[in-house]
Amino acid sequence: MAGRNVLIVYAHQSPGSFNAAARHVAVEALQRQGSHVVVSDLYAMDFRASATVQDITDEPRNPEHFCYGDETMWAWQEGRLSDDIKEEQRKVKEAELIIFQFPMYWFSVPAILKGWIDRVLAQGFAFSMEKMYNNGVFKDKKAMLSFTTGAPESMFLPDGINGDMNVTLWPLQNGVLHFCGFQVLAPQIFWAPTFCLPQVRDAMLEGWWARLQGLWEEAPLTFVPSEYFDLSFTGGYRLWPHLKEERGGDAYGLTTGHHLGKPLPPDNQIKAVSLKDQAKEDHAHSKNGQ
Repeated sequence: MAGRNVLIVYAHQSPGSFNAAARHVAVEALQRQGSHVVVSDLYAMDFRASATVQDITDEPRNPEHFCYGDETMWAWQEGRLSDDIKEEQRKVKEAELIIFQFPMYWFSVPAILKGWIDRVLAQGFAFSMEKMYNNGVFKDKKAMLSFTTGAPESMFLPDGINGDMNVTLWPLQNGVLHFCGFQVLAPQIFWAPTFCLPQVRDAMLEGWWARLQGLWEEAPLTFVPSEYFDLSFTGGYRLWPHLKEERGGDAYGLTTGHHLGKPLPPDNQIKAVSLKDQAKEDHAHSKNGQ
């Protein structure tokens, strides 16, 4: 673990917040293990959230119809991105693990963190149509979400009023992190610390500290490999028919997103369970008539 580089992308305005405490625990725990930890404190940096033409340093190729994705891809290729983006991309490139620390806003990330995602993870630098998902640019890096909620865990259960947290996390963990190739570690969720007693908040931070001791050895979450799909225009990037047929008798879908019209596999976006183990469990459920 010694000498490993960690980037913490931190998005909270208050130094007295629980998020600040969680960030502090991560920095201290990882540094004690010998890791080199860098923090991007987005509010302190006054990081710009809006993805605009200002993100390239000269005239766009097509000023009449500015396409952000294409223009920033070309700018990345030619070294024409703005300095703040270049600096964050340097941090990402050097990091072996990225931890996103934030309070959940409206079932997602704060705007300033969404801006970091939009601006820093530019096409070419973070992904391409040839390099995505398990064949992605960052397939040798780990990433994870660490966040607080404003509601208790019960409200995010499958029968809770907010709906299944696994569904909430799918766009961020699959659509952003896994899409860019990251090995996605299970999220660290701090359920409604605002409404908890001090001793409960302390216990949450102690649990985070304990988890950090073995974080590098954790197995990542499981996603369906790209090889399971017909990656051609004619095939529509859809699951190969024979694989879909093979899983027809399973009790659950493959993942939260690839549910195949079946019940969602329990805690697919919260706990690490391999597709192989899940298939065994599905078979056992089917065999027992459950």
